[in-house]
Amino acid sequence: MLNDYLRRHDGVITLGQARAAGFSWRAVQRRLQSGEWVRCSRGVYFVDDRPFSDAARVRAAVWGYGPGAVASGLTAAWWHALTRFAPEIAEVTVPRGSHGRRHPDTRVRRRNLDECDVVERRGLRVTSLPLTVVEAAAQRGGGPKLMDNALQRHVDLNSLWHAHLRNKGRTGAPRSRRLLQAASDGSRSAAERLLIKTLRDAGITGWKANYRVAGYRVDVGFPGPRVAIEVDGMAFHSGAEEFQIDRERQNAIVLKSWQVLRFTWLDLTEYPDRVLTIIRAAIRRANQP
Repeated sequence: MLNDYLRRHDGVITLGQARAAGFSWRAVQRRLQSGEWVRCSRGVYFVDDRPFSDAARVRAAVWGYGPGAVASGLTAAWWHALTRFAPEIAEVTVPRGSHGRRHPDTRVRRRNLDECDVVERRGLRVTSLPLTVVEAAAQRGGGPKLMDNALQRHVDLNSLWHAHLRNKGRTGAPRSRRLLQAASDGSRSAAERLLIKTLRDAGITGWKANYRVAGYRVDVGFPGPRVAIEVDGMAFHSGAEEFQIDRERQNAIVLKSWQVLRFTWLDLTEYPDRVLTIIRAAIRRANQP
């Protein structure tokens, strides 16, 4: 029974869990003295017969702050499998009134979470998926890409807005709001404005916004070299009907001997230099004899 428990909990166990499994305090002490168990923090132990994995490290970090502690931010994002790599510093949220020292390699946030913003995953309390996405996307190492991927596969925009509004006073809330606004219905127009700003800041000229080509308006057109640029909001906004219309208009534009470059909101926010390099290369190629 104990081995099964340890297997499911990455080799980490608390004193309370050990006692519930029938271990006395003296039995726990014997295992610590023999080196079978290693103390991670007060009342939290690792059974040292297996590798100390990232999952064990995160679990021990959260359990070290007591039963009210919750993994949050990028730590919760990794636990939810939204990111590939566990952060080196585990973020743990504890109730505002809790006391105790901060443990090494952890970042503590003191706040009271709504019950609907906390879930249990594989025996560990973590922030719910919507709150995790909203918070992790606003942190370095998360960003728009994390939110974009989550919206495509795991959550909907309404749930993200609700999680954000329930936790408005938190650290990073203004950046979260900007990301959510860009992901809302105005995402395409926000991406268009960002494209125009990017072109202006880079000193690229010869373009016209909302330029008409083949009976359609493209977001930005370069009439001389015949290069059209189209931008999209976050990928999850593309429904089947919109997808079909976009392909028909793109084909019509290409038949008029125009190059069509397509960029996403994610391209413009995360990789603007790459966007500019592609645009310049397309114009250069079009101007070659």
